[in-house]
Amino acid sequence: MSSSNEMSDEALALQWEAAASEAEMDMDMGAPSAAAQPAASAPEKGMSDENVDRNLEAVLGIPVDMQVVLGSATMPVASLLKLGRGAVIPLDHRVGEPVDIVVNGRTVARGEIVVVEDDNSRFGVSLTEIVGAKGSYN
Repeated sequence: MSSSNEMSDEALALQWEAAASEAEMDMDMGAPSAAAQPAASAPEKGMSDENVDRNLEAVLGIPVDMQVVLGSATMPVASLLKLGRGAVIPLDHRVGEPVDIVVNGRTVARGEIVVVEDDNSRFGVSLTEIVGAKGSYN
């Protein structure tokens, strides 16, 4: 990554971790859950590092539903029924505005639409902002 506006993978990972910890704290009304604690304090009595690693692997393998939201529109059913091939539905986002990255129904980041370098027939999203429970991290 060459631009000073882009962040390293490590910095991005730290921001994701901070946002996740913040979300955990909000869900528990200010008390961080065991999942939000550092791994060093996570093992319970009699739980080996190997078990902790295996449990973490299991959690990290859980699929989540991710969507990239370009925008939305509201229209009456009558207008919806009149739509046909070639109809254009104007969205509430403007060209050039960041798109929302939504995971399991919650906005977690924003980004810009890009063309995937290795495959010009596919779109991708370049993350520009991580959204936490209490705000965003640029």
